[in-house]
Amino acid sequence: MDQLSGSIESNAAQRMKKAIHITRDEFMTVRTGRASTSLVDRINVEYYGAEMPLAQLATVSSPEPRLLVVHPFDKTAIPAIEKAILQSDLGITPGNDGNVVHLPIPALNEERRRDLIRVVKTMAEEGRVAIRNIRRDSNEHLKVLKKDKQVSEDDERRAEEEVQKLTDKHIREIDDMLKNKEQEILEV
Repeated sequence: MDQLSGSIESNAAQRMKKAIHITRDEFMTVRTGRASTSLVDRINVEYYGAEMPLAQLATVSSPEPRLLVVHPFDKTAIPAIEKAILQSDLGITPGNDGNVVHLPIPALNEERRRDLIRVVKTMAEEGRVAIRNIRRDSNEHLKVLKKDKQVSEDDERRAEEEVQKLTDKHIREIDDMLKNKEQEILEV
């Protein structure tokens, strides 16, 4: 096979893996009724006039299945941390004892579970669209190479088939991740 079409395939494979990784990270931020430190990964806190990720102001641990504990490096940041958590879309009410912020994870009700499933389905579809866009970009690149006579028609067709196989494989991976996440959300 032509070296140019092979590099297009490997580039597509790398980009598709990155799309899978991003989708997996997005899934980890969705609350499932179990405490996970990744739930607060995207929370930014207004601290001394600047927006800072919570991870830069505190350590987060999960000592129990339904509890997150935020240990701020500076105790004066506790009110700002609580405010940021309340303003987030987590639906968790924080409490503190003067030293740490406690985040009790309530059990999910049926309506909230359905909402979360809709959210993860949207995330999965965004991942699928990203993978299809990578396929489209790769195929367009192959057509340009064929038009410029840098690859033969056979090499173009073979490369397009390989890119399609990669696309199918990565979309199946997203579908599997979605199925697992739905089961995790529905688990009582």
